[in-house]
Amino acid sequence: MNLGAWLKRLPPPGMLAVMYLTFIALGAAGLKLPASLNEPITWSDAIFTSTSAVTVTGLIVVDTSTVFTHVGQGIIMVLMQMGGLGLMTFAVLLLSALGVQIGIPQQIVLREDLNQTSMKNLTALVAIILRLAVVFEGAAFVLLSLVFVPDHGTEGLWHAAFHSVSAWNNAGFSTFSSSLSDYATNPVVTFSVTTLFIVSGLGFVVLAELWQKRAWKPLSLHAKLMLSGTPILIAAAFVLFAALEWRNPGTLGAIEGIWGKAQAAYFQAVTPRTAGFNTIDTAAMRESTALMTIGLMIIGGGSTSTAGGIKVTTAIVLVMATLAFFKRRRELSAFGRAMGAEEVQKVMALTTVTILILFSGLFVLTITNESDFIILAFEVASAFGTVGLSMGATDTLDWLGRSVIIATMFLGRVGPLVLGFFLATQVLPRVRYPKGQVYLG
Repeated sequence: MNLGAWLKRLPPPGMLAVMYLTFIALGAAGLKLPASLNEPITWSDAIFTSTSAVTVTGLIVVDTSTVFTHVGQGIIMVLMQMGGLGLMTFAVLLLSALGVQIGIPQQIVLREDLNQTSMKNLTALVAIILRLAVVFEGAAFVLLSLVFVPDHGTEGLWHAAFHSVSAWNNAGFSTFSSSLSDYATNPVVTFSVTTLFIVSGLGFVVLAELWQKRAWKPLSLHAKLMLSGTPILIAAAFVLFAALEWRNPGTLGAIEGIWGKAQAAYFQAVTPRTAGFNTIDTAAMRESTALMTIGLMIIGGGSTSTAGGIKVTTAIVLVMATLAFFKRRRELSAFGRAMGAEEVQKVMALTTVTILILFSGLFVLTITNESDFIILAFEVASAFGTVGLSMGATDTLDWLGRSVIIATMFLGRVGPLVLGFFLATQVLPRVRYPKGQVYLG
């Protein structure tokens, strides 16, 4: 069987996985070019960096600002954009520009890439995704240029463009060695960058609904859950982070003034939602704060967004199902809409797979690495949630540790798409069995 025939036989999730792997390989090859480098790197470094960019994670094993030239950084920027908005989104854009009709096979793969259950209005959604990216990245570029150009001259334009793309795609890569720590108390940088990854983290379906309906009442249940759950998570994380780190001399305690501390606390409360930038020393956080951050990284952002994690709606449904159990309710409901057992099954399947991936990755890392348990747990959660925050373990990993993190980043980005395909594919049972009793708890 030749390669073309084999690819045609792949299910849509398999095709997506091949596409992501192909771009990771191409990205690694591009990053190894002499024009991309100021100093030599290994193939392991290149593959890790390319995987981190395509999966919009942001974990690094070499300093992006010093190791890579503008060509190398440009390659990373392209990989972030394509990985964040979806590889099939760009494929549809290219085919449309060439006047090629988008067939059913391409629409099916696009549906999986955008995590949709229907092929209705897919091309319209792609158009909205691209418009939003242009508008928000363009606005952020202008605002960040007002800060970076006075500090870095014309080089500031490059920094502004790179950070705009990185923030919108929840990637976390930075052209500064200390990420955004030097701008922890700059409101333009703080609120421009956070606005980008909060908005893109809501999910393109939610943004498309807001674009089209522009009112609360006609929004879908999914959109209402995202728009109500997101500010609650941000507010809770902000209060907890500020309370835990306010007097920590390694983090907020090193920043002068209440307003400056509040800005840094807000930034660090939002960035675990898979953005990956930092304005304080993440490695200096208290263990309690690190544990809270791990939870936020695992939850992530919204479905069909540039963010990773199990998604906000998944976490909400888990909580609702638990409350419904204790209240002896058989049906979940919110905003006047009901959710059946099928949604709960999907949530449980996704959560179970997530636990298995996190446990397996952490188990291997604890065998081969000497770092503290909380630091390794932080690393694995960051990789799975495609966040990019680190407490310092990334550049100390051996080849096996790197392989585990690479696999976890890939599964964190592509895994939910593959799982969603199988959850959406229903098979009617041929045989029905009598019910049995299982004692739980």
